[in-house]
Amino acid sequence: FGAELLQDGWGVLTHCNAGGLATSEYGTALAVFYAAHDAGKRLRVFADETRPLLQGARLTAWELQANGVPVTLLCDNMAAVVMKKENVAAVLVGADRIAANGDTANKIGTYGLAILARAHRIPFYVLAPTSTFDFGSSNGDAIPIEYRSGEEVTHVLGKPVAPRGIRAYSPAFDVTPSELISAIVCEAGIARPPFNRSLAKIAAKAGPQHDG
Repeated sequence: FGAELLQDGWGVLTHCNAGGLATSEYGTALAVFYAAHDAGKRLRVFADETRPLLQGARLTAWELQANGVPVTLLCDNMAAVVMKKENVAAVLVGADRIAANGDTANKIGTYGLAILARAHRIPFYVLAPTSTFDFGSSNGDAIPIEYRSGEEVTHVLGKPVAPRGIRAYSPAFDVTPSELISAIVCEAGIARPPFNRSLAKIAAKAGPQHDG
């Protein structure tokens, strides 16, 4: 599932890493790019660098290039202009946890990307296994957010880039509200709004392996 959402010649944008290096085999979000590529669809993939730990630059860009998928790396703050100038037709991201109503926790920066996609009228797709479904969390407010060392912000690959002693804000994840999400794609199918019903149906179809 998922590759059917993408058309030949499209520009697509992704964030962080949801490929084989972060999950298994072809991964989740990146698996859709591989399937589309194998089907002969010529995609132009734009990968956010994904500060502060640069998973997009270090992992996603490397994986896609190694598998022959055309990819262009961009700084996170370039996403809006890329959407406007490069005919981006879809945004695809992974997920760490999905609440019962479809609110989705993913790597920091995902929420902002969803807002930009909505402003540019670009569909925003979440691709994740049913194991990320958390029906014990009614919405995103119930999902705990990890805060990391400020050094991840003040340093890049171990090199200091900010004044010594400066305070840094460093959440590892953010939560994208379900109303900004066009569809949630998993191994058992594609869920669309209203997610509180469609996710439950998808989970039932997938069987007992999800976290619900």
